[in-house]
Amino acid sequence: MLQQVHSRHFQPLLGQTGSLTLPDGRCLPVRFDTLDEAPRTKMPSSERMPFSVEFNSLQSTDFVEGLCALEVPELGRLEGVFVSRIPPMGRDPSVGYFYIAFN
Repeated sequence: MLQQVHSRHFQPLLGQTGSLTLPDGRCLPVRFDTLDEAPRTKMPSSERMPFSVEFNSLQSTDFVEGLCALEVPELGRLEGVFVSRIPPMGRDPSVGYFYIAFN
């Protein structure tokens, strides 16, 4: 299923809130902020353009990284999505900032 995910599926989520299901089953409310395509990293045999999605939690969280699930328009619930936490870098340190890379 993850091979069928393209950046266009995340476009409607930008600026919107959603829910990230953490590895332990808890749901974390999040807001999707950034979508970046990476055409220079595309493999010649791959149909998908690599891209990344950045989002932040809407509340404090101790979650750092792991396999999560989230709802994506047109695709429904995506399971087994690896989510990584990134440093706040001058942003509000009371919430979590996260990154998903689709290569």
